Amino acid sequence: MIRFKLIYPRWPKLKHQTEFHLPPHGPVVFAAALPEEVEVDFVDENLEEIDFEDPVDLVGISMMLTIQIKRGWEIADRYRAMGVKVIFGGIATMLHAEETMAHADAVFLGEAESRMEAVIDDFKNDRLQKTYNHLSEPPPIEIVGPARRDILKRDLYYYKGVQMVDLVHASRGCRFHCYPCAVAYLGGRTFRPRPVETFIEELESIENNRLFLVDNSLAQDTRWEKDLFRAMIPLKKNWCSHPIEDDPQVLDLASRAGAWYVYQAVFDTSDLIRDRIKRYHDHGIAVEGTILLGLDDHTEDSIKRLIDFLLEIELDLAEFTVLTPFPHTKAYEDLQRQNRILSHEWDRYSADQVVYRPKHMSAERLQELYEYAWEAFYKDEPQNIKMFKLLKRVVQREKEQQTFRPRRRDLARQVFGKDPLSRNG
Repeated sequence: MIRFKLIYPRWPKLKHQTEFHLPPHGPVVFAAALPEEVEVDFVDENLEEIDFEDPVDLVGISMMLTIQIKRGWEIADRYRAMGVKVIFGGIATMLHAEETMAHADAVFLGEAESRMEAVIDDFKNDRLQKTYNHLSEPPPIEIVGPARRDILKRDLYYYKGVQMVDLVHASRGCRFHCYPCAVAYLGGRTFRPRPVETFIEELESIENNRLFLVDNSLAQDTRWEKDLFRAMIPLKKNWCSHPIEDDPQVLDLASRAGAWYVYQAVFDTSDLIRDRIKRYHDHGIAVEGTILLGLDDHTEDSIKRLIDFLLEIELDLAEFTVLTPFPHTKAYEDLQRQNRILSHEWDRYSADQVVYRPKHMSAERLQELYEYAWEAFYKDEPQNIKMFKLLKRVVQREKEQQTFRPRRRDLARQVFGKDPLSRNG
């Protein structure tokens, strides 16, 4: 038996966000690809300390975000100084592979299914390769099975007594190639949906009835999307996701399948966006706007108009970030070529710090407008109240489904320690 410690390095949350922790997706998907002889001990450093004295044969470090990489390197350096081999994987590893190699015995790039038996065999025979690069050759999507959620310490993933969503994916790859996004590099531009029956089997195996479908976008294949939602209806799960196709039939099926809310990018104040948000709401689907500030067509006035627009269209929540030129994105290529990147200090690539020179204002002014956006949107109703309303919505649905029956004010006290709607606060 190989004792394998799989570590998810800690990372700072956005300053204005209510802090909570979701069970990470990458590590549990990776763990499912390991052979049976590997005994996995998973440590989420956001919620628990690493015991460096615990005996271990091999360490894996799974990094999702650029702001995790320096901490990941520190962990690796400490283990390697003790003579323990370290392998890296995950999205941030792929984006920063060359730098990460200096801190690793092996770097795994790409999707792990059907690949880890060979890696573990190399480890056992003391012939680990410096790089296992499978970025250009993803495994058949049909072999992707259930994630290893059994490695999670479930009691850690609660927010003030309320269970967080479980993460799951129904597809990989993305046929879109959005300006700030690295998915085309990481997962390819071919949409690869999992067979619906395979995905449904995984959903049935998840006890939690609250899910986050982490797919880049579900709006990529109408027929598959409809088949997926039809198959999900009997499961009575409640879920959030990235965009759903703006089609009345698709939205109706999504609502019946348990769509709770969606993350929808809002870049402008067009009627297209206004109407799209309204159609989500008409189908009982809440919307959390993901608002990226600092694009080249953004001016100070246009950003302020955008905030006013978000309030007009009654977004349920909004998450503001500033354009961040992550490696292997079109944004990085353009800004690097134009000599507009001000810092390659990766700890600052948190999406709430300006690390480049905007086109129509100073970096300092964009940083001020970022702060203004959070303050202006949540001025009349704080973020925790808006979050409570989303929770109240899903609890009501769960009551109707007879899967969970807390009284509304009991839940409020559970989440906030008091009733947030009480005049006495």
